[in-house]
This record gives sequence, C-alpha cells and structure tokens, in this order.
Amino acid sequence: MENINLYLPGILLAYVAFLMAIASPGPNILAVMGTSMSVGRSSGIALALGVASGSFTWAVLTVLGLSALLAAYANALIAIKILGGLYLFWLAYKSFRSAMSRHDIEARELSGGRKTPFGYLARGYIIQMTNPKAALAWIAIISLGMKEGAPIWVGASIVLGTFILSIIIHVVYALAFSTPVMVRVYGRARRVIQGTLGAVFTFAGLKLLTSRT
Repeated sequence: MENINLYLPGILLAYVAFLMAIASPGPNILAVMGTSMSVGRSSGIALALGVASGSFTWAVLTVLGLSALLAAYANALIAIKILGGLYLFWLAYKSFRSAMSRHDIEARELSGGRKTPFGYLARGYIIQMTNPKAALAWIAIISLGMKEGAPIWVGASIVLGTFILSIIIHVVYALAFSTPVMVRVYGRARRVIQGTLGAVFTFAGLKLLTSRT
C-alpha cells in the first residue's frame, strides 16, 4: 500500500469520528438498549448486528458514491468537505445541548411485538438503512479519511475498520445495557460524555473544513 503515512492520519480520524458518533445514543442505540433490557441479551445482540450491517451498507454506498463523484468532478471534494464539516458542527451543537440538558436517556422496547432473532436482525438493518441522517453522517466520516486521488485501499480500510468497530460497540451496548443499572450509570455520566463528544465533533469539523486536500 503506497504512501500509507499520508493517509493513515485521516483514516484514524475517521475511526475516531465514527466511535464518537455511536458513543452518543441515538434512536438506533436506544433501541438496542431497550431491547436488551426488555426482551433479553440475545435479542439485543441480534438487533445490534442488524444495525451494524446497516452501517456497513451505508459505508460501502458512501465510499462508492464519493469515489464515482470525485472521478467525474475533481472539485466536488470541496463541496463534500463543507457539507461534512457543517454536519459535524451540527453534531457538536447537539452534544453540547444534551450536556446542558437535565433529561436522561430513555431506552425503550421497540413497538410491533416481539420477534425471532432473525426478525430483530432484520429490524435493526431496516432501522439503520431508513435513518435519513445516516447518509450525512457517513459523508462526514468518509470525507475525513478521503483525500483527492486516494487509492481504493483507503476507502476499504475505513469501511472494514468501521464495520468491525460497529459490531464490537453495538454488541457491547447490547450486553452492558441488558440491565437497568447500566442505563442509570450511563445517565449519571451523560453530561461529561456529551460535552466531550461535542469537543471532538468540533475538532473534527474544523479539521475537515481546513484541510487542503
């Protein structure tokens, strides 16, 4: 792999941004937590694997889409980075607002009745794939690691790395939050966590907007 030192910082920054994104409980994470608490660990893990599979699909689609776009329009990278940077700033704003809020997280069981493990797997995948914010999130994440003229292994590294991280983190959520105790513990640390996430998202947004390539 040529010029690995040139692309490695961006790849690592993309990993960090992805980890920060899933460290802040959104609807998908809360669904995993609620399912583990209300139904059981196995169902929560099945839902988590479905969400992770959806994340992998979004990552692949984003890399292929951005690669095709950059191949046709070299200057498109500037617009993509602006869009991704603004979205990271939006995530920073939401994290800081959550840090100042007094409301705790609310993890609830999904509606629609209980399902088989495969049913939860499919439900997790559908939830992730129909999330309208996922496209923007992945544009921001992939843009952090992609430079103009980046070889195909850069995008593949981001996709495979985030997929592995997604499986690990989502399954950890399913295991850890199978008891209400962990939700309460997380709730007590929520403000510190969200404040830290806000700072990281701000840094990533500035990094993306000020990068030259």
